[in-house]
Amino acid sequence: MFKDITFAYPYAFLLLLIVPAIIVWYYLIYKKSRNKVSFSAFRIIKDRKRTIREKLTDLPLYLRLLAFILLVIALARPQSFNTGENVYTEGVDIALVLDISGSMLAEDFKPNRLDAAKKITADFINGRVNDRIGLVIFSRDAFTQCPLTVDYNVLQNLLLEVKSGMIEDGTAIGNAIANGINRLKDSKSKSKVMILLTDGVSNAGEIDPLTGAEIAKHYGIRIYTIGVGTTGQAPYPVQTPFGKQYQMVPVQIDEQVLRTIANETGAKYYRATGNRKLEQIYSEIDRLEKTKIEVTSYRTKKEHFLPWLFAATAVFFLELIMSFGLLRRFP
Repeated sequence: MFKDITFAYPYAFLLLLIVPAIIVWYYLIYKKSRNKVSFSAFRIIKDRKRTIREKLTDLPLYLRLLAFILLVIALARPQSFNTGENVYTEGVDIALVLDISGSMLAEDFKPNRLDAAKKITADFINGRVNDRIGLVIFSRDAFTQCPLTVDYNVLQNLLLEVKSGMIEDGTAIGNAIANGINRLKDSKSKSKVMILLTDGVSNAGEIDPLTGAEIAKHYGIRIYTIGVGTTGQAPYPVQTPFGKQYQMVPVQIDEQVLRTIANETGAKYYRATGNRKLEQIYSEIDRLEKTKIEVTSYRTKKEHFLPWLFAATAVFFLELIMSFGLLRRFP
């Protein structure tokens, strides 16, 4: 009955303490002090049955108390509230640009750079809401693995299919940026972001990486650049007649170019030397590029005291009718 109901004046319920006091007074004092009719012999009324009027003699009191209780509830002003939020979202369009060149198989990350990057990228995707995300992969050239989409299941499945060797080996950072720009340049979103992950030096492609950065800046695209690889040398698996062997290869990342790309477009450059560090980098980018949400809260109030007031009035008039009609007392 009172589910989702609150009371504006709950202290009004203190008046209900009068009810048990009246009942005690009625039965212990009032009824005993009423005039009684004396009979010379009890046998005159011994077998007499009580009439309906006599059985209902206390009904007016209970009707009056019920009317009083209903009136107290009305005085407490029962209310209900409807609350809600109007949410307006401004999604971020994100192009994930992933290096899949042969050097990404180096195992200074576990199990290797590429698989570590795929897993952490997948976690990043799972943490986004309302954003369109696309995937570009590159080595000697670049192509779109998945256009901008909000269907994250499709995006995740296409990310799983990514592997080294899908494109001829090399590192075309400029071409990768150009492909990402093609995905984002026509976007209507106010926030356009590219996350470029690579472990090498640009040595292929027709477009210079810095030229790509200038074009991205023209379209209002921020490019977060991530250089992956430990410092010094990293173990690289090599297939031999005797099985897989490892050889140490130097880690060469053109940090100056990657830093310039990020600075030119108003973003940041990060260096990841292990799985944990790469996770932290994606977490920071995730915080920096959260979807902007505008929330308008509303709360509407509905009063419920009138039905209780009408009920109290109805019971009160019923009590008057009973007291001065069917159950009227005569001295």
